[in-house]
Amino acid sequence: MREFGLPARYEVPPGGSLADVPRGNAERVPDLAVLARRRDDGGWDDVSASAFHAEVRAVAKGLLASGVRPGDRVGLLSRTRYEWTLLDFAIWTAGAVSVPVYETSSAEQAAWNLSDSGAVAVVVESRDHLATVTALTDRLPELRTVWCLDPDEGPGAITALRDAGADVPDGDLDAATATVTPDSPATIVYTSGTTGRPKGCLLTHRAFLTVSGNALARLGPLFRSGQGSLLLFLPLAHVFARMVQVATQLAPIRLGHVPDVTTLTDDLASFRPTIVLGVPRVFEKVYNAARTKAEEEGKGRVFDRAARTAERYSRALDTPRGPGPALRLTHRLFDTLVYRRLRAALGGRATHAISGGAPLGDRLGHFFRGVGFTVLEGYGLTETCAPTAFNPADAPRIGTVGPPVPGTLMRIADDGEILVRGDHLFRGYWNNEAATREAMTGGWFHTGDLGSLDADGYLTVTGRKREILVTAGGKNVAPAVIEDRVRAHALIAECLVVGDGRPYVAALITLDDEFLPRWAADHGLGDLPREELLRRDELRAAVQEAVDDGNAAVSRAESIRRFHVLPGQFTESAGHVTPSLKLRRHVVTKDFAREIDDLYGGA
Repeated sequence: MREFGLPARYEVPPGGSLADVPRGNAERVPDLAVLARRRDDGGWDDVSASAFHAEVRAVAKGLLASGVRPGDRVGLLSRTRYEWTLLDFAIWTAGAVSVPVYETSSAEQAAWNLSDSGAVAVVVESRDHLATVTALTDRLPELRTVWCLDPDEGPGAITALRDAGADVPDGDLDAATATVTPDSPATIVYTSGTTGRPKGCLLTHRAFLTVSGNALARLGPLFRSGQGSLLLFLPLAHVFARMVQVATQLAPIRLGHVPDVTTLTDDLASFRPTIVLGVPRVFEKVYNAARTKAEEEGKGRVFDRAARTAERYSRALDTPRGPGPALRLTHRLFDTLVYRRLRAALGGRATHAISGGAPLGDRLGHFFRGVGFTVLEGYGLTETCAPTAFNPADAPRIGTVGPPVPGTLMRIADDGEILVRGDHLFRGYWNNEAATREAMTGGWFHTGDLGSLDADGYLTVTGRKREILVTAGGKNVAPAVIEDRVRAHALIAECLVVGDGRPYVAALITLDDEFLPRWAADHGLGDLPREELLRRDELRAAVQEAVDDGNAAVSRAESIRRFHVLPGQFTESAGHVTPSLKLRRHVVTKDFAREIDDLYGGA
């Protein structure tokens, strides 16, 4: 199939905006807990719809009192926390435009986002962030005000804004909100920049409401108002988390925030979400940690049998007859011994997760569904306001990213590129008309990704158009297929396939810093320094197992013939990965050019 679309199931109200969401909740369900704030003791304080709406208006008045006007851009530089959601809706209520900045951003990255967007104000989280932005003021001519959420002394940003807006009349705020239409800018999200300088994607109120409303209509019971809850730990500077933030309030369901993922296990146990949001690496780590713990307790073989049973059970669900009696019995036994403990580690209530950003992989997808925790994979980009396709809860197809979001039309071009059309698309790149023209043709957004649609409109993403390697023998290789399979091994952190213009495919591999010490201890090598450990034949054999497993997913011409294990991981600080953990291939291949040449005999 070359083209597929689904009719919209949600229409943006005329004159509607994101500012209507907290107001509507306060009118319809004033006492419903729509958010929860984490206490210092690890507990949670619920925030009702009416209380949140009142706080949003108070902060929005503070923005107006401080000189922020409709259409102005306001930066947000913080970890994922309650105040981010509060500020986002307050900025929209004041008619302004939010500009997210990753809290891990370098000074240069922060300067670009704030200067290119022309931000007139910025809210930062910490003293270090404050120092970073203060040092950039001579490069930010539009910037007038900086607030800090957690200053060393004096009131924090929220208190300062509430105090500043105490005397602002309701009518002034209502007038500012009334300037916003569905097609007004809501946010400028800067792409991660896997190549070149990041571009600012201008996303409208319509885009967020369209994609959130239609996604909720398709997901149904998972976001049932008054019953559902979601714990957000992905960075809110990423469009995926921002869209889900909006969707939880549009539903509405209870939303919690985790600023520090080192406490995630405890936070999951105390918050007990009904749905989990993550990226593939999160679910890989859940699996690897569970398997490692089982091995430490002397139950490794039991876990492996349980994992195989879960995968077989899930695959059987996709057959006309379903799982047979013997498989059902074995599955029930392992549910008691293994699966329940895994679900408990995720809070005990969640039956589904939403995953995006990269492929999860067929094997892990079946494993998690087999243990009673279905991971619904989706696909989208910043330019599509996050998901443009996702697997529905009632009809998932593992290995695909599902059909298009209702209201979206999807086409596969002659060269295999995925093209998208719909009201959820970005309005263009901020201050970059040339890039906008290149990405949009006749109303179609060119994603740069390759894929295929099956007879029912389910999309399978096969790779990046610009990342296709062509070996010296003329073989086209899509790196994502084998990279994802190799990375699924507990020992592997990242795998980057190379081979463009070379005689065969090779790879640079990094090891998982958390799992490596456990592996070394299990193999009697725990006392060795890392440099010596990396030279051991036992380690190379273990990496070879991961590579062999990846090679099993592709043809011989596409398989990895040689690999090099790097001494450390790819890091954001070195420029090797984006804040959303996508590899910057051009940077990695440049920095490790010598190692790549060595894989081909130093050619």
